[in-house]
Amino acid sequence: MKIPYYPGCTLKTTARNMEISAIESAKILGIEMIELPRWNCCGVVASLTSDDLISHLAPVRNLMRVEEMNEEGLVENEYRMLTLCSMCFNTLRRSNLRMAENPEDLISINDVMYLEKGYDGKTEVIHFFELLDSIGFDKIEEKVKKPLTGLKIAPYYGCMLLRPKEVGIDSPEDPTIIQRFISSIGAEPVPWEAKTICCGSYHTVSNKDIVIKLAYEIITNARKHGAEAIITSCPLCAFNLDDRQKEVREKYLNFEPMPVLYFSQLLALALGLEGETLGLEQNYIDPKPLLKEKGHL
Repeated sequence: MKIPYYPGCTLKTTARNMEISAIESAKILGIEMIELPRWNCCGVVASLTSDDLISHLAPVRNLMRVEEMNEEGLVENEYRMLTLCSMCFNTLRRSNLRMAENPEDLISINDVMYLEKGYDGKTEVIHFFELLDSIGFDKIEEKVKKPLTGLKIAPYYGCMLLRPKEVGIDSPEDPTIIQRFISSIGAEPVPWEAKTICCGSYHTVSNKDIVIKLAYEIITNARKHGAEAIITSCPLCAFNLDDRQKEVREKYLNFEPMPVLYFSQLLALALGLEGETLGLEQNYIDPKPLLKEKGHL
């Protein structure tokens, strides 16, 4: 399977460990992720204007690239855009939904892109979790070489994978897709209340104390329910829950640090990949001691 792949900005910089582990895992699963030519930022920062149509220009331009890839023979009759980053996924899918529901908006956006071919509305935006689900988690389990037995993982959805419900990959109230993923790689999914609580998002820039408090509450809740690590698919969630643990420890003396990993890192490990592909050295809280203790490194 060759599928158009949208990386987004962060996966080329601070979240390289998510991208590399996902690309190499996908190869083992028979998926070739073909990066979009000439992609641009998804435009994730929300517009504060009432007339926000122009904010959809950036995502629509990326959607158009998928149609071009089919026309140029880079992929064959594959109009799905694969995403890894939760925020990119949410931004791109919301824009695509608006274009589908408001044809006049699509006409206006195409008029702005008069030097481009224009977007015909054929592209479907999907998240990597959805692709795995469509393949079948039972099929994923068959590919696992090193089941992550004994590892208790808290599935963290955050906001962008589930809300609004019109674009979410699962029920916003009771999602199960990441739990099923965790089970497929041999680990134990931990039920907990904080799996859909916001990490604080961009408050990490303007009001860091909010994020520190949320990180403390989320990680403490995971620990309370027996989790040994948290997984996510959002680079901003990963930063707020992982890198901010330094400040959490300074403010809350009873806080116990916890590794926070990208889901693709554990997928790669379970599929038998090693070394730089896992990117474990890029995680702020080192997950290697836990993985060694469980016999997985």
